[in-house]
Amino acid sequence: MKFGNLIDAFQPAKGPPPDRLGGFLRWCLSGAWPMLALAALFSALAGAMEAGTAYILGMVIDTAIASGPDSFFSTANLLAIVGALGFFLVLRPILFGLSAASNAIIVQPNVNPLVLSRLNRWTMGQSVRFFDDDFAGRIAQKQMQTANAVTSVSVEVINVVAFALASLAGALALLGAIDWRITALFAGWLVGYFATIRWFLPRVRERSAKRAGARAMVSGQVVDTITNIKTVKLFAHAEFEESTAQDAMADFREKALHFGYLSASFRFCLMTLAGLLPVLLIGATLFLWRDGLASEGDIVAAGAVSIRIAQMTGWVSFTLMAIYSNVGEIENGMKTLTRPDRVEDETEATELNVTDGAIEFRNVGFAYGRDVGGVQDVTLSIKAGEKLGIVGASGAGKSTLVSLLLRLYDGENGQILIDGQDISGVTQNSLRSQIGMVTQETAMFNRSARDNILYGRPDASEADMIAAAQKAEAHDFIQDLQDGQERTGYDAYLGERGVKLSGGQRQRIALARAILKDAPILVLDEATSALDSEVEASIQAALERVMEGKTVLAIAHRLSTLSEMDRIIVMEQGRIVEMGSHEALLAQGGLYAQFWSRQSGGFIRTDGESRAAQDAAE
Repeated sequence: MKFGNLIDAFQPAKGPPPDRLGGFLRWCLSGAWPMLALAALFSALAGAMEAGTAYILGMVIDTAIASGPDSFFSTANLLAIVGALGFFLVLRPILFGLSAASNAIIVQPNVNPLVLSRLNRWTMGQSVRFFDDDFAGRIAQKQMQTANAVTSVSVEVINVVAFALASLAGALALLGAIDWRITALFAGWLVGYFATIRWFLPRVRERSAKRAGARAMVSGQVVDTITNIKTVKLFAHAEFEESTAQDAMADFREKALHFGYLSASFRFCLMTLAGLLPVLLIGATLFLWRDGLASEGDIVAAGAVSIRIAQMTGWVSFTLMAIYSNVGEIENGMKTLTRPDRVEDETEATELNVTDGAIEFRNVGFAYGRDVGGVQDVTLSIKAGEKLGIVGASGAGKSTLVSLLLRLYDGENGQILIDGQDISGVTQNSLRSQIGMVTQETAMFNRSARDNILYGRPDASEADMIAAAQKAEAHDFIQDLQDGQERTGYDAYLGERGVKLSGGQRQRIALARAILKDAPILVLDEATSALDSEVEASIQAALERVMEGKTVLAIAHRLSTLSEMDRIIVMEQGRIVEMGSHEALLAQGGLYAQFWSRQSGGFIRTDGESRAAQDAAE
């Protein structure tokens, strides 16, 4: 195992990934270079054995011809025979074994997790906006594609390029020992070989990148459809989704064909060059032998090395094409993954210390980089332990205000303070660990019910976890759960994004998670929106217990859930336009009062929706 641990497979990289190929590869493989160099050395020594093999064969043939059949196995030739046997039975197997072991044990098992963990760590640090702007499946595909491609390039450069270059250097030395003219002929062939590679490989790289991009779009489209399969079925859009997927597949097919034509042409040209090499070298050595300038052993050596290099040409060309294809895939992945869209901690960021839970917004502005939207010049003080309701039509800025408090985005103007500490100067982890949150879009992992609740506090005891589920009115239905693997109760898996649960069940598990976290600040973003009135009433008391002693920000369209808040703010177009208690705001007769009067079942309605409801009633 020690041999397999010479590369630390999960060593973090320093700094962000560069957006240029060379720098990106150095970033991906930093820390592994000494072992990669050692593996390349073993591969090069194994490659040099090819010329050594031809030399030994030539030497044996010359010795046999010079000695004759009766004297070849004499004591005079003992040293040559033992040397040849030692080469073939000891030295050659050891070097090839070391080369194979260094690749199979040191490089391959470690480079892929090294690169993938670094890419995943970097991607996890991207802002929410980065993920909002792309397919989840496409991002995952890019991580896997890039890690696999970097691994393949590393392995093939060691396995093939180092081996082949050492073989060519050995061949040049061997042919030089025969005659300089043979060396010149071989050098001329190499010029043609490398010129062919130089013309084809950049084109291979370009077309491979386009093929990789098209493949990722297919994955992204298919994953997006599968993720939303219920919506597809409910709207009877299976044919539309199939057509969309086929369009992406057709584009991928076109890019793959474009790549295939180039690949076939490349292989044909190199195979022609491979067939030419033995003709040139063996033919030229025969002419030299005819003139007494080369021995029979030289013919064998030249023939052996030329045939081996000719055979290797196909292997090397195929590998080089694969390397350049992978380079294209790496560059394609770089465009997606290295784009910095992050909320970074300051270099001297400190841990947030929440003593009371007082929150202050000072002239906060954020518009997602646009001219409109978000919040504008928001100033708001929330006392420790205060329960604040936040009301407004869609797009008024309610969720943006909460996202800024959690530093999912950094504000463009102003400050946000918790207990007097500017949250821009504290670590994001310490900030978010002090805030519990339940959202309308409840996030569930395809893990057990236990794991999903314990996400709030992973070190909690089983008793604490069950108590949190009971407070959230989730314990009873969890006991009745059973998944496809016959796991039951808290061990049952919930399916991707919790699809096996109803909306109300998902939100009750999310509430249990927040209860277990027991953070001093609690954010409820439509926390009971998926619950029917009966279930909501049954957990209202639990919610009230959870809110005791905490600073609470509660966003709701169902205004009845906010009537007991200490204070309510009303937002419109990113600004706070009204503030006060439920009764005071109703008495003002302003926007909040209009919302209250337009409710149907407790939800905010627009003027248009109200008129439509009245028309329907008539």
